[in-house]
Amino acid sequence: MIVFPNIDPVALNLGPVAIHWYGIAYIVGIGLGWLLLKWRAKRVGGWSPDGVADVVFFAAIGGVLGGRIGYALFYNFADYAAAPWQIFAVWRGGMSFHGGVVGFIIALALFARLRFRDILTTTDFVVPAVPIGLFFGRIANFVNQELWGAPTDLPWAVVFTHPAAGAIARHPSQLYEALFEGIFLFIILWFVACRSSSTGVVSATFLIGYGIIRAGIEFVREPDRHIGYLADGWVTMGQVLSVPMVAVGIFILLFVRSQRSA
Repeated sequence: MIVFPNIDPVALNLGPVAIHWYGIAYIVGIGLGWLLLKWRAKRVGGWSPDGVADVVFFAAIGGVLGGRIGYALFYNFADYAAAPWQIFAVWRGGMSFHGGVVGFIIALALFARLRFRDILTTTDFVVPAVPIGLFFGRIANFVNQELWGAPTDLPWAVVFTHPAAGAIARHPSQLYEALFEGIFLFIILWFVACRSSSTGVVSATFLIGYGIIRAGIEFVREPDRHIGYLADGWVTMGQVLSVPMVAVGIFILLFVRSQRSA
């Protein structure tokens, strides 16, 4: 087993202002995604530098707002219903990726409507860059000692030093997610983006791929303590929320296939 290294979640203190690694992860993920989409725009055409900057802005705002609202709705509804103003207390943490996806889609749908673009063409262009943010976000989860895995005796198990982790060896599920939601999904999406010319296929691949990966890793990830397991003690909220992602992805693929055969 591996004892968690002594990593301070605060990267830099500037007087009263503390800059956390988690915030840096967001900035780096969005910045690298923007650079990658600028390069992608030169290959696929139809996107100006300003257009790329605008769609990244819409996607980032939608993802962050959706993630925050999604956490309040899916993971901590009772507390936020009793004190709804706490949803603005972002410094206390609490983000839901599934909520972020909903906000991301709504924001891109609004962008597409304002710019007279097709929604699936827009999401196909943007989603190959999303795993970059996922990778850095999961690394930040590891640094923050949050969302750790279930107990295990595997040789790469990590003993997290956070008191709530119980000083027992656990799956480093944050690193599993960084590997599969980040690197592996990134490779798959770019492969599909380069090989498929059918509108919607890249978006569908993202939804199906992330949903399957997240649902699988949930088996070795500790569920949120205030929610626990659902459905006879083995299904998690993350798995429940991943099912609609896969379903929508399959629907898009079937829709694309029907359009080709029509």
